[in-house]
Amino acid sequence: MAPLLCAGCFDTLNSDSITTDSTTPDAPPATLDRNSITMIAEVVDRHPHSRDAFTQGLELHGDVLFESTGRVGESWIQSRAFPSGDVIAHADITDPYFGEGLTVVGDTVWHVTWKDGVAFARDRDSLEERFRVTYDGEGGLCSYDDHEVLGAHVVMSDGTDVLTFRDPETFDVLDTVRVTLDGAPVVMLNELECTPDGVYANVWMTEKIVRIDADTGTVGDVIDASRLLTASERPGTDVLNGIAAIEGTDHFLVTGKLWPTMFEVKFVPR
Repeated sequence: MAPLLCAGCFDTLNSDSITTDSTTPDAPPATLDRNSITMIAEVVDRHPHSRDAFTQGLELHGDVLFESTGRVGESWIQSRAFPSGDVIAHADITDPYFGEGLTVVGDTVWHVTWKDGVAFARDRDSLEERFRVTYDGEGGLCSYDDHEVLGAHVVMSDGTDVLTFRDPETFDVLDTVRVTLDGAPVVMLNELECTPDGVYANVWMTEKIVRIDADTGTVGDVIDASRLLTASERPGTDVLNGIAAIEGTDHFLVTGKLWPTMFEVKFVPR
């Protein structure tokens, strides 16, 4: 299983549900309300998380946790031992870039930016830049190795209902798919995680996560990840953003921008 990377690109506070304009003008967007929820996030464990981390990307590769953050002048990318949290490597992102998501592909970490149109290919161990490419659009990434047509590829979100598949070596566009729930587009897709069960995506401005069939774009589950933070933890925090599968288990790590805690959860039926 190769994890999926996506960078979030928004900077506002949470909302319980959202309906927004879709990139598909003839179809009203899906509303992720209580009736759509099929699973809930059940807390298994809690791990510390920096209140200064404006989390854009999160991915666990073996026992190494990769995290990238945003905001111009404050963006960085880091690898840490999990679960100890000991820092392995760290790289600051220089102005004027606003860091976005990341994903690990072999010995390379792809790391994207928000509206800058630049993707960095970094050494997995040192996080030093190897080379960079330019691209059109914005958003986050993830890698996926079992698409029935494309095979191995990187998946990218852009805040709409579209996932873009990119070549893991060149970053060239291979294909796109629109994400739908009961035929309606699911918009505001943000940070991503690829698993054998599909692509998990945070939905901006909500505390919802959707599980997407990468081949068809169909949403199979809507997961409620609300009520993770306590009342004392919530002041000063921003949106839920960050999901990483723990390989070999049914657990995930989830956190948010400026959250003091990273939660280890499993998704259980509502």
